[in-house]
Amino acid sequence: MILYRKTPQLRLRREAAPEAPFWALTTIAPYGPKRSAPVAIDYLTRRASGAEKLEVAICDRVRDELERARTLHGPVLIDAAEQAEVVFRRGEEARAWCEEQELATSVLVTTPGALPPRGDLIVGTWPPDSSLFAEASGRRWGAAVPVIFPITTELALLEQLADEAQKHGASFFAAISVEVEPTAKQAIAQSRELAADDDLYATLFHSDVAPVQLATERHIAALAHERGMADFILPPHWEERSNWNASVLLTLTATRMIAMELDLDLAGTLARSARTIAELDKPLTRIAESASLSIVGGVDDTSVEILTTWIAGEPAPFVDWVNEQWRLRRG
Repeated sequence: MILYRKTPQLRLRREAAPEAPFWALTTIAPYGPKRSAPVAIDYLTRRASGAEKLEVAICDRVRDELERARTLHGPVLIDAAEQAEVVFRRGEEARAWCEEQELATSVLVTTPGALPPRGDLIVGTWPPDSSLFAEASGRRWGAAVPVIFPITTELALLEQLADEAQKHGASFFAAISVEVEPTAKQAIAQSRELAADDDLYATLFHSDVAPVQLATERHIAALAHERGMADFILPPHWEERSNWNASVLLTLTATRMIAMELDLDLAGTLARSARTIAELDKPLTRIAESASLSIVGGVDDTSVEILTTWIAGEPAPFVDWVNEQWRLRRG
C-alpha cells in the first residue's frame, strides 16, 4: 500500500565534483526517497529497502521551490523514478523549469513510470523489464540496471535487456551499484518464495554477495561495449570538452581502478586531480590552447596526459586500458 502526502519540501543536492553513477552537479528529487513496494530504491543514496506500506512525500510546488533555491548549475539530474510520476508529473515540472533556465538536464524514469515529452533520459530497469525502451526510442537515452542479487544478476535477463536497449537506440547501457538492506532481502525472498533451506536463500542472507554484484557490473559493461553502447551513464552534453566532463572521465577511471584494486595509489591521485579540475574557474580547453595542462596545480602527470589527448579528440590509451580490464563477462 502506498499513501501520497503533499509537502513543500523539495530534495536538492549539489556536488563539488562528479560522482558515479549519475555525474550530476545538481540533483532535484520532487518525491520522497521511497516510492515503491515491496522493494524501493533510493537512487540518490543507492540503497534498496523493503516495505509493505509506504508514505510518499510529494513536493506540492516544485517551480516555487526551485525559484527560491540559490542559483542552480548543470548538469542536472531529476529523479522522477517510479509510478508517482505517472499521476503527479512533478519531475516534468522540474524538467520544464530547467529547460527555461537552459540547464543541461537528464531525467531518471523507471518502470512503472512516465517519460517527459522532451529531454535526455535515463531509463532505470527496476522492476527489471524493457517496457519503456520503445517509447524512449528516437531520443537521447540510455538504460541503467540497478544491480540487486539475485534478480538483476541473472545473465539471461541482462543479455535480453542489452539487446532491447541496442534495438531501440540506447546510447548507453550501464549498471547502478545498489546496497540491499535486510528488509529488501526479505521482500525479495518472499517474492521468489524462497524457503529457508534453499541455497539461493542462504546466499542472499548468509553470504557476501558483493563479489557477485561487482562481477555483474563488469559483465554489464562488457555487454554494452559489445553492442556499441557506452558502458556508463552519459551526462548531458558529454561530447563537450568541459571541465566537468574532464572530471567525469578521470573519476570514472579512478572508480573502476579502485573497484578492481588496480594501482590504488594512482587511482587516488586521479580522483584528487578530478576534483581539482571540477573546481577550476578557467576552462581546460583555453589552458590547453595557450600552454600545457601541467601548469594546473594539483593535477598529476597521468591526468595531464589523459586530458591532453581527450581534449584533442583522440583516444586516451591509459583510460582505454583500464576500461578493457573492467569489461569482463561473468563465466
